[in-house]
Amino acid sequence: MNTNNTTQNPNNSAKSGLTGPGRVVILGAGESGVGAAMLAQQKGFDVFVSDFGVITDKYKSILEKLAIPFESEKHTEDNILNATEIIKSPGIPSTAPIIKKLIDKGITVISEIEFAKRYTKAKTVCITGSNGKSTTSLLTYHILKNAGINVGLAGNIGQSFAAQVAKEDYDWYVLEISSFMLDDMFEFKADISVLLNITPDHLDRYDYKLENYAASKMRIIQNQTENDVFIYCADDEESLKALENIKPLAKTYPFSIVKTVDQGAYLENNTIHILTEPNNVLTMSISDLALQGKHNIYNSMASGIVAKVLELRNETIRESMGNFKNIEHRLEHVAKISGIDFINDSKATNVNSTWYALESMTSDVVLIMGGVDKGNDYNMLKDLVKSKVKAIVCLGRDNKRIHDAFEDDVEIIVNTFSADEAAQIAFHLAKRGDAVLLSPACASFDLFKNYEDRGNQFKAAVREL
Repeated sequence: MNTNNTTQNPNNSAKSGLTGPGRVVILGAGESGVGAAMLAQQKGFDVFVSDFGVITDKYKSILEKLAIPFESEKHTEDNILNATEIIKSPGIPSTAPIIKKLIDKGITVISEIEFAKRYTKAKTVCITGSNGKSTTSLLTYHILKNAGINVGLAGNIGQSFAAQVAKEDYDWYVLEISSFMLDDMFEFKADISVLLNITPDHLDRYDYKLENYAASKMRIIQNQTENDVFIYCADDEESLKALENIKPLAKTYPFSIVKTVDQGAYLENNTIHILTEPNNVLTMSISDLALQGKHNIYNSMASGIVAKVLELRNETIRESMGNFKNIEHRLEHVAKISGIDFINDSKATNVNSTWYALESMTSDVVLIMGGVDKGNDYNMLKDLVKSKVKAIVCLGRDNKRIHDAFEDDVEIIVNTFSADEAAQIAFHLAKRGDAVLLSPACASFDLFKNYEDRGNQFKAAVREL
């Protein structure tokens, strides 16, 4: 990648705001797609929405109310291949037949984030990483909002960026950005970009090559200039490897828990130090952070650097980092029953996320895990499982790989096929002072609609105990 970090659209040059009559076709009618449709209609485009799956009643009603034509459970090529530009859902791979046909015709395919940014002068804090990006995005938003900044939250979290651009007038946005979104972003530029980490995830979309996935994550700094900011983890091996071949133009601020840095953030004597200029250091004991665990020290450091770059008051930053409440389904405390803590970490859909969850546990754990295995390598969990996990409750249709991975490390491994059954068995296996942790390391689609459904069913089951 060259030093200006600009990535060209391989099928066409991304347009800097289409003018005059144009036909925008949106593929995918979820939160991002319907938001993009709202904005495109507002800007005077001929809009059509097509979803190969079933469009939910919530989004159907929005499209109907706005009189935006749409189709569900099909892609009618005659209505798609005549587009001036395509806005694609992040969930649709570039290998999908309809996308291949569009690229062959030279029709530009972009993300909702790319499209929406054309129509706002708001500045952006863009946060990506394999793990922790939702928590860090929410914490950053929390700090900025508490400081009185007129800020919105969007991207891979909350309400669509495009819908907010259509309806709101924010000065700043905190955007959680996935690799799938980055793949379809070309002219977009982050004012402040944050890269938390790069660990194996979604490799099926990247020819099973970590370097391809890493290259996708590094697009977070594309188009940045010396007037922009790039924040990254100096302890993350894959991030450092990717940066060997890239010279960011932006001002860089690393964060680390193993070494000191001149500018950025570091940990010393259980105190985090955050500084963006030599004579203005924010210090805070890690015991005062709302988010506990090593991974959350990293997340808090990243958010703290953003706040310091924006010259927010140290007192405001400390207060916000101390009273923040985490995202639902991410290490969410559900209940304490008979002295046993029940924790919902259903959002942990990969091995790294489960590693982070186990690393933060301070008691013996009954671990509920399993689901759709994405080719997981469980070796990285073995030491933590040996030291902290007293039993594993499998929650999934096919649990063979979990049994194979941990049968020598844990005495009890039980199969279950519903959230109710998993919660009940885990309750019986735990004793006072233990934690029951749902942290699946797998996708949820074998037994549940999504990770939210899995987490909600688990919480309901716990409350029935």
